[in-house]
Amino acid sequence: MKRVMITGAGGPASINFIASLRIAPEKIYIVGVDANRFRVHLAPVDSKFVIPKATEDSYINILNEIIRREKVDFIHAQPDIEVRIISENREKLEANIFLPSKETIRICQDKFESTRIWLKKGVPTARAIEIRDEKDVERAFEEFGSPIWIRARYGAGGRGSTPAYNIETAVSWIRYWRARGERWEFIAQEFLGGRNIAFHSLWKDGELIVSMARERLEYIYPNLAPSGVTGTPAVQRTIHDERVNRTAVEAVLAIDPNFSGIACVDLKENSEGTPCVTEINAGRMFTTSFFFSYASKILYGDFRANLPYLYLKVAYGESIPELPKFNVLPEGLYWIRHIDAPPCLAKDGEILGRMYEWKET
Repeated sequence: MKRVMITGAGGPASINFIASLRIAPEKIYIVGVDANRFRVHLAPVDSKFVIPKATEDSYINILNEIIRREKVDFIHAQPDIEVRIISENREKLEANIFLPSKETIRICQDKFESTRIWLKKGVPTARAIEIRDEKDVERAFEEFGSPIWIRARYGAGGRGSTPAYNIETAVSWIRYWRARGERWEFIAQEFLGGRNIAFHSLWKDGELIVSMARERLEYIYPNLAPSGVTGTPAVQRTIHDERVNRTAVEAVLAIDPNFSGIACVDLKENSEGTPCVTEINAGRMFTTSFFFSYASKILYGDFRANLPYLYLKVAYGESIPELPKFNVLPEGLYWIRHIDAPPCLAKDGEILGRMYEWKET
């Protein structure tokens, strides 16, 4: 039996990952760890532990203690900071991982550096400027026009992001976060006002194994963020788009021609409808990975789109069925969810399935 550790186990992304493993065609023993002593209890796992934050010196040693105690043979990190720390300390871990190189993780988590590479290699993306002072903000408006997009250089979930229609707004936004004690580095980018798209993909040694794209339509509590984007969608749908598929693949290979593991690519369309890559979440799943896993189970009774489970099988060196590299699910599937509401799968207005509990097979 596989014995797998999931970090950030009480968070939505990890719960989706775990739920996907719970409907896999084999029993997997799951160890959940989380730095939040309350949220860890939300994790539907076999055993759970509260651990230090990834930034603490004891983090790796504590993980290894749990790995030994629970006989864990594989570890999957879900939060960005834990992906980074585990990647950098991979040689010290007493369990296997399936990540791209350290340098690839570093680049993908640096929104300015990854953008610089994509621009250099001709991958459609939004131009970016490092913001060191107000003159850089002025230059961004001169070069990109209004509005511009302000975002933190590092971090997930739309950290520090907002559209800014004038210099005063952009500068005040950064000062606000400074006043709260945050020392984030900021960048300014061209504003992309088109569709918001996510491309899920699994890779091995530079070869794409399987992928699926979706469009985010509505967000959970959009009124709580100036941009209307709160990091996780309430309504989304599967799409088939050759331009999205092509751009996402080019973006991954531009960073690392030998990419292995998970590459979740964010894209936004520009005013001309061209999909532009905005970032790659390397080594971790998007929040709603269970959407595809559940759809695969409901529509086909198999795991062809269960990316968390396929990822584990590839990581363990096991064979997987022959799969289409793109569009592994039909287009037009809707995943509708909200806080404390069971998500439901729908197509053409018909409910195909509703999740009230996570069931093992």
